[in-house]
Amino acid sequence: MMGPMRAARLIKMVLLLQSRPSMTAAELAAELEVSERTVTRDAQALSEAGVPVYAERGRAGGYRLIGGYRTRLTGLHRGEAEALFLSGLPGALREMGLEDAASAARLKVSAALLPSLRDASRSAAQRFHLDAPAWWNEPKTPELLPAVADAVWDDRRVVARYRKGETEVERELEPYGLVLKAGVWYLCARVPGATGSFRVYRIDRFTAVEPSGDRFSRDEDFDLPGFWQERAEQFARAILRAEVVVRLSPAGVRGLPHVLDRVAAREALSRSGAPDAEGWVTVTVPVESEEVAHSQLLGLGAEAEVLAPEGLRARFAADARGMARLYGT
Repeated sequence: MMGPMRAARLIKMVLLLQSRPSMTAAELAAELEVSERTVTRDAQALSEAGVPVYAERGRAGGYRLIGGYRTRLTGLHRGEAEALFLSGLPGALREMGLEDAASAARLKVSAALLPSLRDASRSAAQRFHLDAPAWWNEPKTPELLPAVADAVWDDRRVVARYRKGETEVERELEPYGLVLKAGVWYLCARVPGATGSFRVYRIDRFTAVEPSGDRFSRDEDFDLPGFWQERAEQFARAILRAEVVVRLSPAGVRGLPHVLDRVAAREALSRSGAPDAEGWVTVTVPVESEEVAHSQLLGLGAEAEVLAPEGLRARFAADARGMARLYGT
């Protein structure tokens, strides 16, 4: 009696041969993660079962399907279909534990395509790649991410323990969606019993995640991209607790959105008055703190003059004197 692992391997062999003109024993062995001797036995088993696998002898020989044979075993199951839509995100798939499902889905789709289209996935992969983390940042994959991802895909409630400051809290959550932002994974979840209460959790702060055993009914009106954008904007505004007054050259006006919060900078510029006699404009901009504003506005160099608060202006004056000592003549 054929075991399930061998049956799955034989199906994969047929799909591989259906998606390519021919393959050598070595290529099949590498794809199937078996020995070439096992490939030979599997090909013989397929032939005996009525699948027209033809073995070409010689140094350039290999295996191919003959007679226009097409298998019907190309249907995607739900997990593969969902993973296929994420297959442009190999790193994210790997971290969520969905890499195998995506690989199987791509193979099935490739086998079902016309021969002239079978290189489409490789062609696309060579032309687009998403690298989510920021430069000089090596984020660590959260240990509990696969468990959280399983619950998200399965619409299953979880009981989670979460670090909140110096303490841990326990919550029952309905996990709606995952977001990968600059290399950091977040969970968007609803707290049962609190109507419309959707919250955001950093997954690397979970210390335990256990499925509660029952599924929840998903709110079909929930829009993950829209929810995330709204919360991200709320977060950006919430941390801007101080203000600076800065005078900007035309180059400084162009550069301000690139060194400060983009939305806050553009809103401040839209409220600025007319340029002065030198073409400079004065704006009041919300910032996270004087310390943060100091490091950010340094990037504009002599294209920005801080007018207030006085303590921040004094810091830039000290910077200028120090630079003059280094570079002045």
